[in-house]
Amino acid sequence: MARYREAVCRLCRREGLKLFLKGERCFTDECAIERRNTIPGQHGAGRRGKIGAYGMQLREKQKTRRVYGLLERQFQRAFAVAAKQPGKTGENLLITLERRLDAVVQRAGFAASRAQARQLVLHGHIRVNAKKVNIPSFLLNPGDEVALVDRMKENAMVLQARDLSGRQNVPSWLEVDREGFRAKLVTLPKREEMTTPEINEQLIVELYSR
Repeated sequence: MARYREAVCRLCRREGLKLFLKGERCFTDECAIERRNTIPGQHGAGRRGKIGAYGMQLREKQKTRRVYGLLERQFQRAFAVAAKQPGKTGENLLITLERRLDAVVQRAGFAASRAQARQLVLHGHIRVNAKKVNIPSFLLNPGDEVALVDRMKENAMVLQARDLSGRQNVPSWLEVDREGFRAKLVTLPKREEMTTPEINEQLIVELYSR
């Protein structure tokens, strides 16, 4: 499966804010944004200035894509799904992204980052309604229950992720049992509840409408 293989801290520096791609490191002084908040590259220090309308739209799309750990084609497919649904396309897009299995696994605290969450799913360590699901893009519906297999509950990476998740609030659309490594999608996310990092989804819609 295609995936981004370069240094993820470069992505945060390119967007100029924390995308929380490195788990615990993002909460320490070792975070790239804390140490060197400049655009990557030889001339990065002098390149962050005013950008035009297209540039703003592109950066918003890139930021959102990187937050959820998607490649360009994967993001385009998610947008196509959102565009076919009734309501606002931008809101539908974010709701669709939050319904992904890898996103829920990370939000529930089973993994410290989206990359770790995707790894858990791909390796068959996640159950949805007691059935094995190894597709990170699998979309959950309200009432679906997600659980970690028993053999992984003592895994050092998983335990560290659980401790890290204690510093963060559980989204209101999830019901989480951190000790039992179980989570339930109670309802679909609401736009006003999605705040980290801040995303202007209308710019993404405008970009794809060109």
